[in-house]
Amino acid sequence: MMSVADRIIVPLDVPSTAQAIALMEQLPQVSFWKVGLELFVHSGGEILTLLKSRQKRVFLDLKFHDIPNTVAAACRSVAGWEVDLLTIHATVGKTGLKAAHTALQAQSPKTQLIAVTLLTSISARQLALELKVPLELPEYTLQMALLAQESGLSGVVCSPQEVATLRRVCGEDLLLVCPGVRPTWADAGDQKRTLTPVEAVTAGADYLVMGRPITATSDPGTAFERICEELTAIQS
Repeated sequence: MMSVADRIIVPLDVPSTAQAIALMEQLPQVSFWKVGLELFVHSGGEILTLLKSRQKRVFLDLKFHDIPNTVAAACRSVAGWEVDLLTIHATVGKTGLKAAHTALQAQSPKTQLIAVTLLTSISARQLALELKVPLELPEYTLQMALLAQESGLSGVVCSPQEVATLRRVCGEDLLLVCPGVRPTWADAGDQKRTLTPVEAVTAGADYLVMGRPITATSDPGTAFERICEELTAIQS
């Protein structure tokens, strides 16, 4: 069974390698770090190599979205870093998802490809009025999750509010990674569909991605430990 601390993925949402190192040194107890577009565009493979040298797990959150040949080629390029999680948008479609999965598994079978169902900053109103999607938001995210599962992917990124339904319909084998998780004592920021860490794990989430509730505080280490304590209480 995973430890409580291992369930928490902390984003390195900073613009440089130096700032990433400084944040890592503030949080030596964190075992799983997320590298997103901002840091990767600046640092490239340097930050991934650094994290692996420190025996950290890596969630490379680049959210690939392109034609099948391009996403497959991108996955082959990523394979050499042997990251633990890699994201792709489910909206590339089944052909693109299968192409990416096949390419990645051929060269880096330990890397788990997970599909973004819908960005957690998008509300039901935006989905309907701006993106013109005729499905209700819960139905849409479920369809994206099923598409990813049918395409052979390891899991999906979803709002914690969709976790219970996805877990019930998709079963226990689909990995559910949840951003938009906010403790009761933290500000929601730009996240529209949130739950607390305890609520998300109880609903069936495997991993919780939490940045600002930890990294934007005056004492990140204490904030991280506080979240761990809350989660430990429901496992004991």
